[in-house]
Amino acid sequence: MTEPLQRPPRKNPILRTPQMNLPPSQRGRVALGITAGAAEGRFVLQVCAECGATQYPPREACYQCLSPELRWQAQDGQGELLAETTLSHSNDLYFRERLPWRLGMVRLDAGPSAMVHLHGEVGHAPARVRVVTRLDRSGQAVLIALPEKGSPHMHDDPMLREMACDPKLRKVLVTDGKSPVGQAMVRALIAAGAEHVWVGAAEPWKQPPGFAERSQSPQVTVVALDVRDERSVQETASLIGAKVDIVINTAEMHRSGGITHRRGVDVVREEMDVNYLGLLRLAQAFGPVLQSRAADGSLHACAWVNLLSIFALANHPPDGTFSASKAAALSLAQCLRAEMRGAGIRVVNVFPGPIDDEWNQNLPPPKLAPKAVATAIVKALQSGVEDVYPGDIAQDWLARWRDNPKVLERELAAGGM
Repeated sequence: MTEPLQRPPRKNPILRTPQMNLPPSQRGRVALGITAGAAEGRFVLQVCAECGATQYPPREACYQCLSPELRWQAQDGQGELLAETTLSHSNDLYFRERLPWRLGMVRLDAGPSAMVHLHGEVGHAPARVRVVTRLDRSGQAVLIALPEKGSPHMHDDPMLREMACDPKLRKVLVTDGKSPVGQAMVRALIAAGAEHVWVGAAEPWKQPPGFAERSQSPQVTVVALDVRDERSVQETASLIGAKVDIVINTAEMHRSGGITHRRGVDVVREEMDVNYLGLLRLAQAFGPVLQSRAADGSLHACAWVNLLSIFALANHPPDGTFSASKAAALSLAQCLRAEMRGAGIRVVNVFPGPIDDEWNQNLPPPKLAPKAVATAIVKALQSGVEDVYPGDIAQDWLARWRDNPKVLERELAAGGM
Protein backbone atom coordinates (compact mmCIF):
# COMPACT_ATOMS: atom_id res chain seq x y z
CA MET A 1 0.00 0.00 0.00
CA THR A 2 1.28 3.45 -0.92
CA GLU A 3 2.13 5.70 2.01
CA PRO A 4 0.41 9.11 2.03
CA LEU A 5 2.61 11.85 0.65
CA GLN A 6 4.28 14.02 3.29
CA ARG A 7 5.84 17.43 2.83
CA PRO A 8 9.64 16.97 2.88
CA PRO A 9 11.84 18.99 5.27
CA ARG A 10 12.82 22.49 4.20
CA LYS A 11 15.76 22.37 1.85
CA ASN A 12 19.15 23.76 2.76
CA PRO A 13 19.26 27.26 1.20
CA ILE A 14 23.04 27.02 0.82
CA LEU A 15 22.90 24.05 -1.51
CA ARG A 16 22.54 24.62 -5.22
CA THR A 17 19.15 23.77 -6.74
CA PRO A 18 19.49 20.45 -8.62
CA GLN A 19 19.57 20.60 -12.40
CA MET A 20 17.04 18.64 -14.45
CA ASN A 21 18.03 15.46 -16.26
CA LEU A 22 15.39 14.14 -18.64
CA PRO A 23 14.68 10.50 -19.49
CA PRO A 24 15.59 9.24 -22.98
CA SER A 25 13.30 10.98 -25.45
CA GLN A 26 14.20 9.73 -28.92
CA ARG A 27 11.19 8.22 -30.72
CA GLY A 28 10.48 7.35 -34.33
CA ARG A 29 7.63 9.15 -36.08
CA VAL A 30 5.39 6.08 -35.93
CA ALA A 31 5.86 5.74 -32.16
CA LEU A 32 4.62 9.29 -31.66
CA GLY A 33 1.10 7.98 -32.25
CA ILE A 34 1.16 6.53 -28.73
CA THR A 35 2.40 9.88 -27.43
CA ALA A 36 -0.45 11.70 -29.17
CA GLY A 37 -2.94 9.44 -27.41
CA ALA A 38 -1.22 9.78 -24.05
CA ALA A 39 -1.33 13.58 -24.38
CA GLU A 40 -5.13 13.27 -24.15
CA GLY A 41 -5.16 10.50 -21.55
CA ARG A 42 -5.84 7.61 -23.97
CA PHE A 43 -3.97 4.31 -24.34
CA VAL A 44 -3.88 3.54 -28.07
CA LEU A 45 -2.26 0.80 -30.11
CA GLN A 46 -2.04 0.06 -33.82
CA VAL A 47 -4.77 -2.22 -35.17
CA CYS A 48 -4.55 -3.59 -38.71
CA ALA A 49 -7.52 -2.71 -40.90
CA GLU A 50 -6.94 -5.82 -43.04
CA CYS A 51 -6.52 -8.68 -40.55
CA GLY A 52 -7.49 -7.02 -37.26
CA ALA A 53 -4.18 -7.75 -35.49
CA THR A 54 -3.19 -5.47 -32.61
CA GLN A 55 0.53 -4.80 -32.42
CA TYR A 56 3.18 -3.30 -30.17
CA PRO A 57 5.72 -1.76 -30.60
CA PRO A 58 4.45 0.46 -33.43
CA ARG A 59 5.58 -0.39 -36.95
CA GLU A 60 5.13 0.85 -40.49
CA ALA A 61 3.31 -2.35 -41.50
CA CYS A 62 1.26 -5.09 -39.86
CA TYR A 63 3.48 -7.80 -38.39
CA GLN A 64 1.08 -10.51 -39.62
CA CYS A 65 -0.09 -9.54 -43.10
CA LEU A 66 2.31 -6.65 -43.87
CA SER A 67 -0.57 -4.30 -44.63
CA PRO A 68 0.25 -0.59 -44.19
CA GLU A 69 -3.41 0.11 -43.27
CA LEU A 70 -2.94 0.62 -39.53
CA ARG A 71 -5.28 2.58 -37.29
CA TRP A 72 -4.70 3.84 -33.77
CA GLN A 73 -7.46 2.48 -31.54
CA ALA A 74 -8.13 2.93 -27.82
CA GLN A 75 -7.39 -0.08 -25.57
CA ASP A 76 -8.65 -1.01 -22.11
CA GLY A 77 -5.13 -1.97 -21.04
CA GLN A 78 -6.12 -5.17 -19.22
CA GLY A 79 -3.36 -7.76 -19.05
CA GLU A 80 -1.26 -10.14 -16.98
CA LEU A 81 2.12 -9.42 -15.44
CA LEU A 82 4.41 -12.26 -16.59
CA ALA A 83 7.73 -11.23 -15.06
CA GLU A 84 9.27 -8.36 -13.12
CA THR A 85 12.60 -6.96 -12.09
CA THR A 86 13.91 -4.04 -10.06
CA LEU A 87 16.48 -1.77 -11.64
CA SER A 88 19.21 -1.06 -9.07
CA HIS A 89 21.83 0.44 -11.37
CA SER A 90 21.67 2.64 -14.45
CA ASN A 91 24.11 4.65 -16.52
CA ASP A 92 21.28 7.01 -17.47
CA LEU A 93 21.40 10.11 -15.23
CA TYR A 94 17.60 10.41 -14.97
CA PHE A 95 17.05 6.86 -13.71
CA ARG A 96 20.20 6.86 -11.59
CA GLU A 97 18.70 9.67 -9.51
CA ARG A 98 15.47 7.68 -8.98
CA LEU A 99 16.62 4.14 -8.25
CA PRO A 100 15.33 1.58 -7.41
CA TRP A 101 12.88 1.40 -10.34
CA ARG A 102 10.49 -1.50 -11.01
CA LEU A 103 9.94 -2.88 -14.51
CA GLY A 104 7.84 -5.76 -15.77
CA MET A 105 6.67 -7.69 -18.83
CA VAL A 106 2.91 -7.63 -19.39
CA ARG A 107 0.92 -9.69 -21.86
CA LEU A 108 -2.06 -7.58 -22.87
CA ASP A 109 -5.44 -9.22 -23.37
CA ALA A 110 -5.45 -7.50 -26.77
CA GLY A 111 -2.54 -9.71 -27.86
CA PRO A 112 0.93 -8.10 -27.71
CA SER A 113 3.34 -8.09 -24.80
CA ALA A 114 5.12 -4.96 -23.57
CA MET A 115 7.81 -3.88 -21.15
CA VAL A 116 6.25 -1.44 -18.67
CA HIS A 117 6.97 0.57 -15.56
CA LEU A 118 5.39 -0.96 -12.45
CA HIS A 119 3.37 0.94 -9.87
CA GLY A 120 4.49 0.23 -6.31
CA GLU A 121 1.21 -1.50 -5.45
CA VAL A 122 1.45 -4.05 -8.27
CA GLY A 123 2.06 -7.48 -6.73
CA HIS A 124 4.56 -10.09 -7.79
CA ALA A 125 4.09 -11.97 -11.06
CA PRO A 126 1.78 -13.50 -12.06
CA ALA A 127 -0.79 -10.79 -11.38
CA ARG A 128 -3.61 -9.02 -13.20
CA VAL A 129 -2.80 -5.38 -14.05
CA ARG A 130 -4.18 -2.46 -16.02
CA VAL A 131 -1.74 -0.76 -18.40
CA VAL A 132 -2.10 2.97 -19.01
CA THR A 133 -0.01 5.51 -20.87
CA ARG A 134 1.51 8.58 -19.27
CA LEU A 135 3.80 11.30 -20.54
CA ASP A 136 7.19 11.23 -18.87
CA ARG A 137 9.21 14.32 -18.00
CA SER A 138 10.54 14.54 -21.57
CA GLY A 139 6.98 14.65 -22.94
CA GLN A 140 7.09 11.15 -24.47
CA ALA A 141 4.63 8.33 -23.80
CA VAL A 142 5.54 5.47 -21.48
CA LEU A 143 3.52 2.42 -20.40
CA ILE A 144 2.70 1.98 -16.72
CA ALA A 145 1.08 -1.05 -15.09
CA LEU A 146 -1.37 -0.22 -12.31
CA PRO A 147 -3.04 -2.62 -9.87
CA GLU A 148 -6.61 -3.58 -10.73
CA LYS A 149 -7.72 -2.17 -7.38
CA GLY A 150 -5.54 0.53 -5.88
CA SER A 151 -5.43 2.07 -2.42
CA PRO A 152 -6.82 5.56 -1.65
CA HIS A 153 -3.29 6.98 -1.83
CA MET A 154 -2.07 5.17 -4.93
CA HIS A 155 -1.53 8.51 -6.74
CA ASP A 156 1.16 9.31 -4.14
CA ASP A 157 3.40 6.61 -5.59
CA PRO A 158 6.73 8.34 -6.42
CA MET A 159 6.90 6.88 -9.94
CA LEU A 160 3.31 7.89 -10.73
CA ARG A 161 3.83 11.42 -9.40
CA GLU A 162 6.91 11.65 -11.60
CA MET A 163 4.64 11.15 -14.61
CA ALA A 164 2.00 13.66 -13.49
CA CYS A 165 1.59 17.13 -11.97
CA ASP A 166 -0.63 16.40 -8.99
CA PRO A 167 -1.39 19.65 -7.11
CA LYS A 168 -1.38 17.84 -3.76
CA LEU A 169 0.92 19.71 -1.32
CA ARG A 170 2.02 22.04 -4.11
CA LYS A 171 1.76 25.83 -4.34
CA VAL A 172 -0.34 27.17 -7.18
CA LEU A 173 -0.95 30.55 -8.82
CA VAL A 174 -4.38 31.19 -10.37
CA THR A 175 -3.87 34.33 -12.43
CA ASP A 176 -7.48 35.55 -12.31
CA GLY A 177 -9.34 34.45 -9.19
CA LYS A 178 -12.32 36.76 -9.71
CA SER A 179 -13.82 35.07 -12.76
CA PRO A 180 -16.31 32.22 -12.26
CA VAL A 181 -13.74 29.72 -13.54
CA GLY A 182 -11.04 31.26 -11.34
CA GLN A 183 -13.14 30.95 -8.20
CA ALA A 184 -14.11 27.37 -9.06
CA MET A 185 -10.45 26.65 -9.74
CA VAL A 186 -9.42 27.81 -6.26
CA ARG A 187 -12.05 25.59 -4.63
CA ALA A 188 -11.02 22.59 -6.72
CA LEU A 189 -7.32 23.04 -5.92
CA ILE A 190 -7.96 23.24 -2.19
CA ALA A 191 -10.13 20.11 -2.39
CA ALA A 192 -7.28 18.37 -4.27
CA GLY A 193 -4.87 19.07 -1.43
CA ALA A 194 -2.92 22.09 -2.69
CA GLU A 195 -0.85 23.54 0.11
CA HIS A 196 -1.33 27.16 -0.92
CA VAL A 197 -3.08 29.05 -3.69
CA TRP A 198 -2.18 32.56 -4.78
CA VAL A 199 -5.12 34.29 -6.40
CA GLY A 200 -4.46 37.04 -8.92
CA ALA A 201 -6.81 40.00 -8.68
CA ALA A 202 -6.94 42.99 -11.00
CA GLU A 203 -9.28 45.97 -10.61
CA PRO A 204 -9.66 46.12 -6.78
CA TRP A 205 -13.04 47.84 -7.08
CA LYS A 206 -14.53 44.73 -8.67
CA GLN A 207 -15.71 42.31 -5.99
CA PRO A 208 -17.76 39.45 -7.51
CA PRO A 209 -20.01 37.36 -5.25
CA GLY A 210 -18.10 34.79 -3.23
CA PHE A 211 -14.65 36.26 -3.85
CA ALA A 212 -14.25 37.94 -0.47
CA GLU A 213 -15.30 34.77 1.37
CA ARG A 214 -12.92 32.60 -0.62
CA SER A 215 -10.00 35.02 -0.20
CA GLN A 216 -10.26 34.72 3.60
CA SER A 217 -9.32 31.04 3.54
CA PRO A 218 -5.99 30.35 5.31
CA GLN A 219 -4.80 28.50 2.20
CA VAL A 220 -5.43 31.47 -0.10
CA THR A 221 -3.47 34.69 -0.60
CA VAL A 222 -4.73 37.40 -2.90
CA VAL A 223 -2.02 39.11 -4.96
CA ALA A 224 -2.37 42.17 -7.17
CA LEU A 225 -1.94 40.83 -10.69
CA ASP A 226 -3.09 42.40 -13.93
CA VAL A 227 -1.86 40.48 -16.96
CA ARG A 228 -2.33 43.62 -19.09
CA ASP A 229 0.32 45.44 -17.05
CA GLU A 230 3.89 44.19 -17.50
CA ARG A 231 5.02 45.90 -14.32
CA SER A 232 2.28 44.18 -12.31
CA VAL A 233 3.27 40.79 -13.73
CA GLN A 234 6.98 41.35 -13.05
CA GLU A 235 6.35 42.55 -9.48
CA THR A 236 4.19 39.52 -8.72
CA ALA A 237 6.79 37.20 -10.19
CA SER A 238 9.52 38.76 -8.06
CA LEU A 239 7.33 38.35 -4.97
CA ILE A 240 6.14 34.73 -5.33
CA GLY A 241 7.74 33.35 -8.51
CA ALA A 242 10.35 31.28 -6.67
CA LYS A 243 7.62 29.57 -4.63
CA VAL A 244 5.10 28.70 -7.34
CA ASP A 245 4.98 25.07 -8.49
CA ILE A 246 2.01 25.34 -10.90
CA VAL A 247 0.77 28.35 -12.87
CA ILE A 248 -2.89 28.24 -14.02
CA ASN A 249 -3.69 31.10 -16.37
CA THR A 250 -7.44 31.71 -16.14
CA ALA A 251 -7.27 35.36 -17.22
CA GLU A 252 -9.28 35.98 -20.37
CA MET A 253 -11.21 38.72 -22.11
CA HIS A 254 -14.38 37.69 -23.97
CA ARG A 255 -16.65 40.00 -25.93
CA SER A 256 -19.11 38.62 -28.45
CA GLY A 257 -18.94 39.95 -31.98
CA GLY A 258 -17.31 39.53 -35.34
CA ILE A 259 -15.60 42.08 -37.59
CA THR A 260 -17.81 44.05 -39.96
CA HIS A 261 -20.48 45.14 -37.48
CA ARG A 262 -17.92 46.51 -35.01
CA ARG A 263 -16.22 49.89 -35.30
CA GLY A 264 -12.64 50.40 -34.25
CA VAL A 265 -10.19 47.99 -32.68
CA ASP A 266 -10.44 48.90 -29.00
CA VAL A 267 -12.26 45.73 -27.96
CA VAL A 268 -10.13 43.55 -30.22
CA ARG A 269 -6.95 45.12 -28.85
CA GLU A 270 -8.05 44.38 -25.28
CA GLU A 271 -8.88 40.76 -26.15
CA MET A 272 -5.42 40.33 -27.63
CA ASP A 273 -3.86 42.20 -24.71
CA VAL A 274 -5.33 39.75 -22.18
CA ASN A 275 -5.63 36.48 -24.09
CA TYR A 276 -2.40 36.62 -26.08
CA LEU A 277 -0.04 39.27 -24.71
CA GLY A 278 -1.12 38.43 -21.14
CA LEU A 279 0.09 34.87 -21.64
CA LEU A 280 3.31 36.17 -23.15
CA ARG A 281 3.97 38.47 -20.18
CA LEU A 282 3.29 35.68 -17.70
CA ALA A 283 5.53 33.24 -19.57
CA GLN A 284 8.42 35.68 -19.68
CA ALA A 285 8.11 36.46 -15.97
CA PHE A 286 7.31 33.05 -14.46
CA GLY A 287 8.71 30.66 -17.08
CA PRO A 288 12.43 30.91 -16.26
CA VAL A 289 12.00 30.36 -12.52
CA LEU A 290 9.68 27.40 -13.08
CA GLN A 291 12.32 25.86 -15.33
CA SER A 292 15.02 26.43 -12.72
CA ARG A 293 13.01 24.52 -10.07
CA ALA A 294 11.96 21.55 -12.19
CA ALA A 295 14.23 19.15 -10.25
CA ASP A 296 13.74 20.72 -6.82
CA GLY A 297 12.85 17.66 -4.75
CA SER A 298 9.62 15.64 -4.65
CA LEU A 299 7.48 18.80 -4.85
CA HIS A 300 9.28 20.39 -7.77
CA ALA A 301 7.74 22.96 -10.10
CA CYS A 302 5.85 20.89 -12.62
CA ALA A 303 3.11 22.51 -14.73
CA TRP A 304 1.71 25.46 -16.62
CA VAL A 305 -2.01 25.49 -17.52
CA ASN A 306 -3.60 27.69 -20.20
CA LEU A 307 -7.36 28.24 -20.32
CA LEU A 308 -7.98 28.48 -24.07
CA SER A 309 -11.20 27.72 -25.96
CA ILE A 310 -12.47 25.19 -28.47
CA PHE A 311 -12.95 28.27 -30.69
CA ALA A 312 -9.14 28.30 -31.07
CA LEU A 313 -9.36 25.30 -33.42
CA ALA A 314 -11.90 26.85 -35.81
CA ASN A 315 -13.26 30.38 -35.75
CA HIS A 316 -16.79 30.80 -34.38
CA PRO A 317 -18.05 33.88 -36.31
CA PRO A 318 -20.39 35.19 -33.55
CA ASP A 319 -17.25 35.29 -31.36
CA GLY A 320 -14.90 36.02 -34.22
CA THR A 321 -12.28 38.24 -32.63
CA PHE A 322 -12.31 36.25 -29.38
CA SER A 323 -11.72 33.10 -31.42
CA ALA A 324 -8.80 34.77 -33.19
CA SER A 325 -7.20 35.83 -29.91
CA LYS A 326 -7.48 32.28 -28.55
CA ALA A 327 -6.00 30.87 -31.76
CA ALA A 328 -3.03 33.21 -31.30
CA ALA A 329 -2.74 32.10 -27.67
CA LEU A 330 -2.77 28.44 -28.77
CA SER A 331 0.13 29.04 -31.13
CA LEU A 332 2.04 30.82 -28.37
CA ALA A 333 1.25 28.00 -25.92
CA GLN A 334 2.74 25.48 -28.36
CA CYS A 335 5.95 27.51 -28.41
CA LEU A 336 5.90 27.65 -24.60
CA ARG A 337 5.43 23.88 -24.44
CA ALA A 338 8.47 23.32 -26.65
CA GLU A 339 10.62 25.62 -24.51
CA MET A 340 9.40 24.18 -21.19
CA ARG A 341 9.90 20.57 -22.27
CA GLY A 342 13.66 20.82 -21.83
CA ALA A 343 13.10 21.36 -18.10
CA GLY A 344 10.37 18.74 -17.77
CA ILE A 345 7.60 21.31 -17.15
CA ARG A 346 4.22 20.11 -18.47
CA VAL A 347 2.21 22.70 -20.43
CA VAL A 348 -1.50 21.82 -20.34
CA ASN A 349 -3.89 23.44 -22.82
CA VAL A 350 -7.59 23.40 -21.94
CA PHE A 351 -10.18 23.79 -24.72
CA PRO A 352 -13.64 24.15 -23.16
CA GLY A 353 -16.80 24.83 -25.08
CA PRO A 354 -18.96 27.85 -24.14
CA ILE A 355 -18.80 28.43 -20.38
CA ASP A 356 -21.88 29.36 -18.38
CA ASP A 357 -20.82 32.90 -17.45
CA GLU A 358 -22.03 36.45 -18.00
CA TRP A 359 -20.73 36.65 -21.58
CA ASN A 360 -22.62 33.53 -22.67
CA GLN A 361 -25.84 34.18 -20.78
CA ASN A 362 -27.92 34.43 -23.98
CA LEU A 363 -26.42 31.30 -25.49
CA PRO A 364 -28.73 28.26 -25.24
CA PRO A 365 -27.54 25.05 -23.52
CA PRO A 366 -25.47 23.02 -23.42
CA LYS A 367 -23.00 25.23 -21.59
CA LEU A 368 -20.14 24.19 -19.36
CA ALA A 369 -20.33 25.00 -15.65
CA PRO A 370 -17.20 26.71 -14.26
CA LYS A 371 -16.93 23.90 -11.71
CA ALA A 372 -16.73 21.37 -14.54
CA VAL A 373 -13.84 23.28 -16.13
CA ALA A 374 -11.97 23.42 -12.81
CA THR A 375 -12.57 19.73 -12.16
CA ALA A 376 -11.27 18.84 -15.63
CA ILE A 377 -8.09 20.87 -15.03
CA VAL A 378 -7.37 19.19 -11.70
CA LYS A 379 -7.97 15.76 -13.24
CA ALA A 380 -5.62 16.64 -16.10
CA LEU A 381 -2.89 17.62 -13.65
CA GLN A 382 -3.36 14.41 -11.69
CA SER A 383 -3.29 12.32 -14.87
CA GLY A 384 -0.43 14.19 -16.51
CA VAL A 385 -2.16 14.90 -19.84
CA GLU A 386 -1.37 17.83 -22.16
CA ASP A 387 -4.63 18.60 -23.98
CA VAL A 388 -8.07 18.69 -22.36
CA TYR A 389 -11.43 19.12 -24.13
CA PRO A 390 -14.06 19.35 -21.38
CA GLY A 391 -17.76 19.26 -22.22
CA ASP A 392 -19.94 17.82 -24.97
CA ILE A 393 -19.53 20.74 -27.36
CA ALA A 394 -15.74 20.63 -27.13
CA GLN A 395 -15.71 16.88 -27.77
CA ASP A 396 -18.07 17.27 -30.74
CA TRP A 397 -16.01 20.12 -32.24
CA LEU A 398 -12.81 18.14 -31.80
CA ALA A 399 -14.22 15.11 -33.61
CA ARG A 400 -15.55 17.23 -36.48
CA TRP A 401 -12.32 19.22 -36.74
CA ARG A 402 -10.25 16.04 -36.92
CA ASP A 403 -12.56 14.55 -39.52
CA ASN A 404 -12.54 17.56 -41.87
CA PRO A 405 -11.57 21.11 -40.79
CA LYS A 406 -12.97 22.64 -43.98
CA VAL A 407 -16.41 21.07 -43.44
CA LEU A 408 -16.43 22.38 -39.85
CA GLU A 409 -15.51 25.86 -41.10
CA ARG A 410 -18.44 25.82 -43.54
CA GLU A 411 -20.88 24.58 -40.90
CA LEU A 412 -19.86 27.37 -38.52
CA ALA A 413 -20.10 29.99 -41.26
CA ALA A 414 -23.66 28.80 -41.92
CA GLY A 415 -24.61 29.43 -38.30
CA GLY A 416 -23.92 26.03 -36.81
CA MET A 417 -22.33 25.34 -33.44
